[in-house]
Amino acid sequence: MARLLHPNAAHVAKTLIARGHHGVIVTQDEPTHTAQDAATALGVQVGAIAKSLVFLLDDDPVLLIVAGDHLVDVERTGKLLEGTLTRAPVNLVRQMTGQPVGGVAPVGHPTNLPTYVDNALNRYAELWVAAGTPDTVFRTTFPELVRITAGLTIDME
Repeated sequence: MARLLHPNAAHVAKTLIARGHHGVIVTQDEPTHTAQDAATALGVQVGAIAKSLVFLLDDDPVLLIVAGDHLVDVERTGKLLEGTLTRAPVNLVRQMTGQPVGGVAPVGHPTNLPTYVDNALNRYAELWVAAGTPDTVFRTTFPELVRITAGLTIDME
C-alpha cells in the first residue's frame, strides 16, 4: 500500500521540481539517522551520502553539505569561510530548516541559508541526500546538488 509523503518530504519534492530536479523522494522502511545507516539501507558507500549540517559561522547559520565519510574540520573550514565555525544547537537547526536533525534536506527551508558543498562528494557519480525526514532521501549528482542549492564548493576535511 502506498504511503503519503510526510509534509516535509512533499515540500522538499516541490522545491526540487521548482529547481529543475526530478523530485523523486524515496521512503525507507526504517529511519536512517546516520550516514552509515542510510548507506547500509541504500547499498551504497557511506561517502555517497551527502549530510546536510547546520553550523554557525560566527553567529550566522550556514548549511554545510558534507560527504558521509567525512567529519567537518571546524577550524580549517572556519578559516576558509573567514570566521569561527561551531555546530548549531538542535533547536536552531529545526528553526532554520523546519526539519529534524537526521533528516535535514539541502533545500526546502523557510530561509535561504548560505550553503557550502564538500568537494569530496564529487568522487561519486550518484549521491543520496536526506529529504526532510530521517526516513526519506533523494538521488542526485554533485553538479546538480551544487546547482539546486546555489552552493559554493569547498574542501571541508
